[in-house]
This record gives sequence, structure tokens and C-alpha cells, in this order.
Amino acid sequence: MTYAESVFDQDDIPEDSDQIEIDETTYRVTVTRTGKNWTATVHDLPDGHAVRGQGATWKETRDNVIECVYDLLGLSTEVVSFQFIPADPQAEAAVKAVSAARAARAHAEQAERDAVYGAIRTLMDQGWTSRDIGSALGFSHQRISQIAPRATK
Repeated sequence: MTYAESVFDQDDIPEDSDQIEIDETTYRVTVTRTGKNWTATVHDLPDGHAVRGQGATWKETRDNVIECVYDLLGLSTEVVSFQFIPADPQAEAAVKAVSAARAARAHAEQAERDAVYGAIRTLMDQGWTSRDIGSALGFSHQRISQIAPRATK
């Protein structure tokens, strides 16, 4: 598989993904490094409750906090998400920058897939063979054959 073909290893972003409504509660969690451990505080819980959790690692702290919130609120099937934010502003900015870059990459990969679908449609309509389309776009002719049914929709 070529580098160009690897973009098709990811699922497409649904066109209406920004219109999907999920009844979800998001809790903001501030995480602080204290010595060799982490401490996390969950904000804005119902009835003024507060949850603090600790752990030796970020993951352990995250898992402990989530478990505590589920236990405290008696959650089972509700859709709940947690936004873990470093308390340090520089660390928060660094983590947010990675999240933004990942979102940008996902959208860029979708734009590439859409461009490939469009190019395949155009070239097929002009009578190009799968082999020639693959050569022009940097794909194997087998991959073009796999992509072609989707591109013609």
C-alpha cells in the first residue's frame, strides 16, 4: 500500500456530523500535577457536588475520576463526556494545539478522499482505464477499482 492509498484506511466524516444531536452532559475536569502524582477536580456536577481524584499517571487519574463521577451520580446508560484540561495554561494550550491539529488532519484527509472520488468520476467519465487513473493519481489499479464504486455514487 502506498502512502497516498493509506488515506482510505480512515472512515469518511459523515456529511451531517455537525447536525447530529446527542443528549450528552460534558463535565470539565482540571488536572494538576502535584509532586509525582496527579490530582483532578470535576467542575459543575449536579447539586453542587465536587469530585476530586488522584493517580500516579494521567490515565489512572482520569479513570479514577470517571469511576467516582459515575458512582456519585448513579450513572449507567447516560451519555457523559469529560473534558480533561491541564490546570497549567501552557500545558492546556499545548494539549489544545494537538487536538486542533488532529481535527485539521481529519478534515484534510476527508478533503483528499473527496478530491480522489471526484477525480475518479471525472476520469472514468472521460474513458480512462483504472490502470491509467491509478498511475495519474498515485494509486494501484486495484485500489482504483475498490474506490470506483464509491466515487460513482
